[in-house]
Amino acid sequence: MKIAVLKETHPGETRVPLVPATAEKLVKLGADLTVESGLGASCRFIDEQYTAAGTKVESSREALLREADIILRLRKPPLEEVALMRRGAMHVSYLDPFNELELVDALQNAGISAVSLEMLPRTTIAQKMDVLSSQANLAGYVSVLLGITEMQKILPMMTTPAGTIKPAKVFIIGVGVAGLQAIATAKRLGARVEAFDTRPVVEEQVKSLGAKFVKIDLGETGQTKDGYATQLTPEQVERQKEGMAKACAQADLVITTAQLFGRKAPRIVDQAMVNQMQPGSVIVDMAVETGGNVEGSVLDEVVEVNGVKIIGLGNLPGKVALTASEMYSANLGNFIAHFWDKDGKTFQLNLDDDIIKGALITHDGALFSEMYKSIMKK
Repeated sequence: MKIAVLKETHPGETRVPLVPATAEKLVKLGADLTVESGLGASCRFIDEQYTAAGTKVESSREALLREADIILRLRKPPLEEVALMRRGAMHVSYLDPFNELELVDALQNAGISAVSLEMLPRTTIAQKMDVLSSQANLAGYVSVLLGITEMQKILPMMTTPAGTIKPAKVFIIGVGVAGLQAIATAKRLGARVEAFDTRPVVEEQVKSLGAKFVKIDLGETGQTKDGYATQLTPEQVERQKEGMAKACAQADLVITTAQLFGRKAPRIVDQAMVNQMQPGSVIVDMAVETGGNVEGSVLDEVVEVNGVKIIGLGNLPGKVALTASEMYSANLGNFIAHFWDKDGKTFQLNLDDDIIKGALITHDGALFSEMYKSIMKK
């Protein structure tokens, strides 16, 4: 069984899908592994490190696509590359299947078994493969650092001969994986941190990190079985905005992380709230790639609105590309290893496995994931 790993070609992508350490583990399992020449260049991994790990190196991208039984990458495949894949091959990467309908159709028609890593179930056994959590964790860390670079003050309290400097105030909206890491990072750097989430259940987690949980009465709210916040009603959204406005007005740095699985990110910080903030304060919109939480944020730009800087940079994990690549690569390696038949030295696509039931979008010329099909029917 031939496994091919392709170099990332998406503009601005600095991460790599497989690092030599993971490649070596897959080769030891018995995988016939080939990587595209230059695969790790953006993270300073040279081809010789992959060959030392036991892989082959191929310069022809087309040959890799045509000959591979399994194709591994980070970003979703360009449409023109789907036609080059061998019918019956498996493709594993991010796919963004709810927004890439043309791509899903192409994969289905080409007879590709397409695994969308975003669709991995939130189960204990799948935790070691959870690319969303590993990358969101790093994004939360980076968001604080980006905010600091645009602020005109430091985060910690300092007592100096010139007087005492008060700690900066950081307000974090959304307490998922990214939000929790943002809280932890801001606290370690000495800020006074407040956080809000529509799920009251996360209050204990916020407090355990030394931050204050901002309570806003929204009525009945909750979370999905996978831990995502449920969508709010328009009335709840307005109540949320009113409650958050005060915290935003007092904050030096606001970080928004709110995203809805498979849907456009909710707009939770509007122009009126931005106008109430202090000149010189900063907002980091971590959801800018899925529509944005903040009115006025622009993808891959830092804009200033009434003295408030709004950071809308995408691909935050790519700002710490080496660590992000190591984590993604480990997740990918764990996925392959989980389904690897060590005796037969081959990958076993177990269609009855819960992980495959959730993440396999297309198979044998048809849509496979029942969850995906049910959501797309709505």
